[in-house]
Amino acid sequence: MRNALLPADILLPQNVDMSKWAVVSCDQFTSEPKYWQALADYVGGEKSTLDLIFPEVYLGDNDEARIAKINATMEDYLFEGVFKTIKNSYVLVERTTASGVKRVGIIGAVDLEDFDFTANAKSVIRPTEGVVPSRIPPRLKIRENASLELPHIMLLVDDPDGSVIEKLYSEKDKFEKLYDFELNMGGGSVKGYRVDADSVNFSRLWDEDEQMQKYGEKTNFILAVGDGNHSLATAKTYWDNLKKNLSDSERENHPARFALVEVNNVRSEGIIFEPIHRIVFGAGEEFVEYLKSSLSGDLKVKVVCSGKETYINVPSLTPLAILEIQKAIDAYKGVECDYIHGEEHLLAIEKEKGGVAIVMPKIEKGDLFKYVLKNGVLSRKAFSMGEAEEKRYYIEARKIK
Repeated sequence: MRNALLPADILLPQNVDMSKWAVVSCDQFTSEPKYWQALADYVGGEKSTLDLIFPEVYLGDNDEARIAKINATMEDYLFEGVFKTIKNSYVLVERTTASGVKRVGIIGAVDLEDFDFTANAKSVIRPTEGVVPSRIPPRLKIRENASLELPHIMLLVDDPDGSVIEKLYSEKDKFEKLYDFELNMGGGSVKGYRVDADSVNFSRLWDEDEQMQKYGEKTNFILAVGDGNHSLATAKTYWDNLKKNLSDSERENHPARFALVEVNNVRSEGIIFEPIHRIVFGAGEEFVEYLKSSLSGDLKVKVVCSGKETYINVPSLTPLAILEIQKAIDAYKGVECDYIHGEEHLLAIEKEKGGVAIVMPKIEKGDLFKYVLKNGVLSRKAFSMGEAEEKRYYIEARKIK
């Protein structure tokens, strides 16, 4: 049995305002440019991961120039000595959201040879949702010339006894504290501790007796993608393209073969699955009637159009309900769908921009590994780990060149 998560040379900023350094993951607030402008105003031009990422709200707006600037800023930060290196280590992360929910994770590297993002993957790391091919190229353009990666990827392990992450957290006082600060824009707070390379071991999750007890079958499926599915798929695509021109020895330890991630225990009370809602632009009452006639079942889902609430019937099995709703949206011509975290944000966007808001049902997290084992991936954007403000903030980085 082997470890699924590896230590890494992790880069952390030094001599910066950490509350301005860390920003929320790029795939949040995609229909709310006001959020990102307010964040930029707060950062005020100081050193920040905001200058190292491409917020998806700006996709299609002078992409090439923005990507070139991101890559140049990475080089500048490295040259200017913005980072210090935490060699051959993990980072134990304690995140407390604004609502008081606490979650704990371990940051380390995964081997991209262990990841397959196809729908029926049989790999150690498996996607939980289908990859949308059109979402990879913009991300790939950034990674192809990037010196650094900054992870918002969150992977899940199924560890009912809390034998790894929770055990480490109970011993956190013996670890060196790396950071402790308040996050901007209502993100809560975060602490990070350095953990030695020998202190993290997920090998027990390969125990076949334990697997039979949890799933009724033996499997090599150890890590499920919780957040950042397309980011990890982009890293995998970049590595698969790059390795074609490398020798066997060069492939062995090339930095691009690995990806920095945070791993959380799906059984933890701090991991909360929230639905990802849909806003369908270019649609009106006729679309609502179309949904009513196209879908059926015993579960009722709220739909809002022009401020008016309607309820449609969908299948009671939540993953199937999400799949059927998404298929209905995809089949309807002339509309555009965006994916929104938080019902409050969804309804605010519908009020401001129009369209049809669909309040999606919630998946039970305890069924995730079993479902993926038996059925493969869920529908895309089937669930989110927390609301938008609770998503991972960029803090750590790693060299990939």
